[in-house]
Amino acid sequence: QVQAVESGGGLVQPGGSLRLSCAASGSGVSSYVMGWYRQAPGKQRELVATITRGGTTIYAESVKGRYTISRDNAKNTIYLQMNSLKPEDTAVYYCKVFGSGWNEYWGQGTQVTVSA
Repeated sequence: QVQAVESGGGLVQPGGSLRLSCAASGSGVSSYVMGWYRQAPGKQRELVATITRGGTTIYAESVKGRYTISRDNAKNTIYLQMNSLKPEDTAVYYCKVFGSGWNEYWGQGTQVTVSA
């Protein structure tokens, strides 16, 4: 069974930075694509960024140039460095592990609040 555990959320002022972490465990996890999604109140969950084992990344247009996703394969951990945060970045951020076939695994989510 694959598990993902996020950490690093919190309250930050506009223009500030936060770094999220997601540690995954389970069989085969080191080979899976992993990524970050977010869900703001009253909105659908949306893709933020994904990264392959080899380091290929995809970003949502809304975060390009501000967010950086990275991966430590030895630790089965991904990170999301978020800079120049805006109030509209406020959301619960979820880690997703794209397992084999149609399997997918989600973390419990971590709250990010951007407010003065």
